[in-house]
Amino acid sequence: MSKPQPKRANSQSGHIVDFSPLARRCAKARVWSLNRQNPCVVQSSLLTRLVRRASVTNFGQAHGFDQIAKLRDYQQRVPIRHYTEFWQEWWQEKYPDLINRTWPGRIPYFAMTSGTTTGRSKYIPYTSEMRRSAAQGFLDLLCFHFVNRPDSRLLGGAALGLTGPTDLQRAASGVDVGSVSAITAGALPNWFEGRVLPPPDIAGIEDWEEKIRRLAPLSLRKDVRFLGGSPNWLLIFLDELAQAGDTSGVKLVDWYPNLELIVHGGVNFAPYRQRFLRLMQGGHAETREMYSASEGVFAYADKGDGEGMRLHLNGNVFFEFIPAEQIHSKSPDRHWVGNIETGVDYALAISTAAGLWSYIVGDIVRFVDISPPRLLVVGRVENGLSVFGEHLIEAEIADAVAAAASNTGLSVIDYSVGTVCQDQRNRHLYLIEVERKPQPNAAESFAAIVDKVLCAQNDDYSELRTGGLALSAPEVNFVAKGGFLRWMKSRRGLGGQYKVPRLVTDASLFDDMRKAILSQATEGQSHDG
Repeated sequence: MSKPQPKRANSQSGHIVDFSPLARRCAKARVWSLNRQNPCVVQSSLLTRLVRRASVTNFGQAHGFDQIAKLRDYQQRVPIRHYTEFWQEWWQEKYPDLINRTWPGRIPYFAMTSGTTTGRSKYIPYTSEMRRSAAQGFLDLLCFHFVNRPDSRLLGGAALGLTGPTDLQRAASGVDVGSVSAITAGALPNWFEGRVLPPPDIAGIEDWEEKIRRLAPLSLRKDVRFLGGSPNWLLIFLDELAQAGDTSGVKLVDWYPNLELIVHGGVNFAPYRQRFLRLMQGGHAETREMYSASEGVFAYADKGDGEGMRLHLNGNVFFEFIPAEQIHSKSPDRHWVGNIETGVDYALAISTAAGLWSYIVGDIVRFVDISPPRLLVVGRVENGLSVFGEHLIEAEIADAVAAAASNTGLSVIDYSVGTVCQDQRNRHLYLIEVERKPQPNAAESFAAIVDKVLCAQNDDYSELRTGGLALSAPEVNFVAKGGFLRWMKSRRGLGGQYKVPRLVTDASLFDDMRKAILSQATEGQSHDG
């Protein structure tokens, strides 16, 4: 079945030169080059370059970098470390003026994380090399889009990105601190200028709600062909767009008739997929996922939705993969692209051109292909739910929520899961924000489907649920639309880089969230499965 042809935009977006034909030719050459890469050769050469450059640093001298000739030497000399260890041992004393500590010269940027889950921000070293690599990862994603869509006219219109704050704070002479989106804002080629939304005067607005209120009507006057951002924040923006629009339509094609590509990342897409598919009906847009963090760009979708993301092999990031069950071991097995296996859950560790060395990112990944390496992000190292020994990971819960939403016909806006113990009954409590008020028995049905899916996916959970003695049936509380947004606003956590914590094991945080959000919950819509 042929795809609908792009329509003419409803209004003028100003003169934009369409570089799509030229980009398509460049994309073919780039994809041909990427497909010829030998992952082992690329990554091995990269590690050698990184080690040589850092041999003059305090870290390199302390770990004998000048004696490292191969991967085994490196892994014997450099243990895996978490952020806290790097911060306390190598960065905190001299921060923000780090010179030759873990990377040669002065670190010019620090990417500040949101700290949504813990409330504590992190400061991740970032360099010009990492800025260029982040831009290249994004461009590589676009290259695969152009090759897969020969009729693409993506660059004939505007690109709208919902990112984090765009302001940088001067922390020391030659050192700036801010979100990774602020650091990388100017890294794209010059020909992107004039086609990126929001414009500087709106991008600099700190109040997220005010920002999208001003951006939504402006974007309707532009020929938007690209959308980018976290799925949950994109949906919030699209809700604002529906209010700002002068049409009766409720589909993306009504607002952006030439929309071609939606790039998302940051959170699991599964619970949002059905809502996006409904919004995309009648148009010719497609979705692609990008795996990036404050530490760098790691992978991007080169194939279809859900088929895994291709490792960004030459992006100044050397990858190691530790079997997830060994992450707390003193001497875990440390794999690399040369000996990874599909279907195995790995904790991701990286070494970068910003002075991170075998640094635990905190994500759990699972490979679906080896040649080239393609992975899925399935959870967080410290974000499993196992208070009662259930050993659930984020991907399992996301799949269960998505299945329940699909079967009950509900559109999930956001959700969070924690644990409660009442009347000597242990259970999981799901806070589910939905688009419309559910039917009276929807919570019961939703909880039952979540329970059934998790029992089928996870043997430990199923065993605990047998008889309901160790773990009672899950409880679902539906949250009124906007509930999570208001809670995050109260914590000053609005914006593209902030996320609703999915699996909450911090009892005080979950209790605070539950009390704040359930005060606005849809009346009478709470039920256990």
